[in-house]
Amino acid sequence: MTAKLKTPGVYIQEVNAFPNSVVPVPTAVPAFVGYTPQASLDGKTYFNVPTKIKSFAEFQSIFCYPDTPAPATPKKQYHPEYYLVKQQQEPEIGSYIKIAGDFYAILPDPNTMYYMYNSIRMFYENGGGDAYIVSVGAYGSPSKKPMRLGDQIVNRNVRLNDLQNGITLLKKESEPTMYICPEATLLSVANNGTLMQAMLLQNSEMETAISIFDVIGGNTPDSILYTNGINTFRNNTGVQGLSYGCAYYPFIGTTIMQQWDIDFTNLFGGDIKALESILLAASDTNDKTSEILKIIQNPKDSDLTTAQLNDALLNASPTYSLIIRNVLAEANMLPPSGAIAGVITRTDNQEGVWKAPANTSIVSVVSLPIKLSSQQQEGLNVDAVSGKSINAIRVFNGIGILIWGARTLDGNSNEWKYLPVRRTLIFLEQSCKLATQAYMFEANDTNTWKAVKGIINSFLVSIWRQGGFQGSKPEHAFFIKCGLGETMTAQDILNGVMIVQVGVALLHPAEFIVFSFQQEMKISN
Repeated sequence: MTAKLKTPGVYIQEVNAFPNSVVPVPTAVPAFVGYTPQASLDGKTYFNVPTKIKSFAEFQSIFCYPDTPAPATPKKQYHPEYYLVKQQQEPEIGSYIKIAGDFYAILPDPNTMYYMYNSIRMFYENGGGDAYIVSVGAYGSPSKKPMRLGDQIVNRNVRLNDLQNGITLLKKESEPTMYICPEATLLSVANNGTLMQAMLLQNSEMETAISIFDVIGGNTPDSILYTNGINTFRNNTGVQGLSYGCAYYPFIGTTIMQQWDIDFTNLFGGDIKALESILLAASDTNDKTSEILKIIQNPKDSDLTTAQLNDALLNASPTYSLIIRNVLAEANMLPPSGAIAGVITRTDNQEGVWKAPANTSIVSVVSLPIKLSSQQQEGLNVDAVSGKSINAIRVFNGIGILIWGARTLDGNSNEWKYLPVRRTLIFLEQSCKLATQAYMFEANDTNTWKAVKGIINSFLVSIWRQGGFQGSKPEHAFFIKCGLGETMTAQDILNGVMIVQVGVALLHPAEFIVFSFQQEMKISN
């Protein structure tokens, strides 16, 4: 300034009293990739456009059908179709009901199965906040036939290229910290493996996000052969970027869909005659049931809405009510990834990214398709061959359903086996990276090195005070190095390279708590 002083007088020069600081980046911002009812707002399309939302209401306004004016029946945002297929004997697998002495398997039209909508609902039920939505398309046409009993659900409308393109679009977005494809399990096993490997590779290249996976077969696991699906999953995830991925098993039985979400339009592809033949065979059929069925088949003769007719049929026919309850339970069986993202968000907000999102319940979950024991979980949690850990969701008597694991897929690594460790490192790395961008093109000298170390030190001290590191003192919790002869050579400086080395003592979850007891002999006087 003195070089500019030419006129005598008094001049004021403001000096910055506070240095730059590290602003913590968000830690729980999932990116959901999948199919939505629609994707438009005010005439603008949002298909294949990563869109940030802050609430479920905002998701509805862009990606859901608009509300129809009363008294018309609202259009369903998700409309799965199910068939009741008569069996020669009691089925050994899958869901079924018994009507008039006959067994009927409850089988979906696989082309009507989608998980994105309800997964996002579960995310917000469990404490979700900001999220990115990548809608890769709208719902496709139904096949108008049920899948075969025992087959994997493969939706031909869910395409690998669509989901891969949606994941690729996230390369331009640095804010998402979790990738979730709820409909990945609706792909074939081979395509599901290709997608998972692509997600992990992108995660490891960007170093900003993890992927949360679901396991094919987790919706209808066999109590003995369920390990086949686990092995298939492990064989299809590849070997790249395993510390950036985690998986949860099995699917979860939720209450996210209510009785009004399923009605006779969800049965037999809307064929009321097929439903009528089953209801008429039941012993509880009465004239009122037959009358309602006639009105449903000839809606022009009545002003009643679909919802009103469905309520009337539920009241008139216990058999129909039984069918709806069982179909609803099937529709409510969801992959857990969306709910897990909500739990992670809730845990981060309440305690911090270093807290393991485990030993906690999942809101709106009431059942599991398999009740894993401690012995059964052993093979999921620790695998000597592949090292790919899978986190179990388990039922505990008197407590409820809990997430009982916090491992990445890199389960044999001493450094990266735990999910909170990987996520905490991502948080620290990205926060420091963004903060030090202010020093780009500054002189690569002692003053800059001290400034960089100062802002990082203040940031890490704040994390230590929140309980994010081990150590009773800051110097026990972390160290920061930056300087000539310490982290850089003279050649590094000539090349314009400034190297900052940061070491942190991260917290590891107490996964195994062992008590040692011994008897103490009483010595007589």
